[in-house]
Amino acid sequence: MRIVLPTDFSKNAWHAIKYATFLFEQSPCTFIIIHAHQVSPSGLISTINKERDTRLHEITVKESERKLNKIVNHLNKINKVPGHQFEAVLVADSLLNAIGREVIDKDADYIIMGTQGASGLSEIFMGSNTVSVIKNINFCPVIAVPNSYDFSPFNQILFAANFKHLYQRVELQPLLDLSKLRKAGINVIHINEEEELNEEQLHLKKLLRNLLGEQDIVFEEFEYHPNIALKINEVTTKKNAGMIAMINSQHSFFKRLTHEPVVKKVAFTTKIPFLVLPEVI
Repeated sequence: MRIVLPTDFSKNAWHAIKYATFLFEQSPCTFIIIHAHQVSPSGLISTINKERDTRLHEITVKESERKLNKIVNHLNKINKVPGHQFEAVLVADSLLNAIGREVIDKDADYIIMGTQGASGLSEIFMGSNTVSVIKNINFCPVIAVPNSYDFSPFNQILFAANFKHLYQRVELQPLLDLSKLRKAGINVIHINEEEELNEEQLHLKKLLRNLLGEQDIVFEEFEYHPNIALKINEVTTKKNAGMIAMINSQHSFFKRLTHEPVVKKVAFTTKIPFLVLPEVI
């Protein structure tokens, strides 16, 4: 298992790193801790200013290297799980390019990122970096970890579905793998947007049930709510689940949520880790 862990050296990023080691504590893993710093051209003409800009860049790179090595050394000291390895990667590029290239080069299984959620004047869905990664890196599952999540063993993963997507086994595999790894059942939740499912939705629901297999699976229906995000948040709180998962498809709740610049008056502030599964077209 290979896990990409972006860091900006914040408390949120460190929280996500600790969560990753907890989530995969029973599995051999290589954790790739990556920091991206984008080099911006000076725009100043004088040689003196260019030299000053170069020195500042060199100082920034050395400081980033020091912080990355400090994280890896600390993890090696406190993490005693057999089979866990940590790599530090420093890239001079945009965050999206750095993560995308690392995922492809290392054939990563998951990206795990921290997120602050909505607060004060920045009432946006999760964090701009996390959303940007989810929207643009559509070839690797992403787990967004709220900074307030106090992780502990769990026995249930929620999977929000609306039965408008033709699910494929490869799309669901990361969810199934986590369910097996954590010995957690999957609770498929559907929030009604219509009075009853049409024939196509019933067929897609049956296909989803077959794809999820014989493990601990429960399907539940919930009454319509005008704010789907808020309703999902309510359900996750009541269920005391350890994770909420969705497919990032054209018909998913997620598309509706992230296409709103501000998620109505109540931001979708997930209280538990959020697994976004890429759609396979």
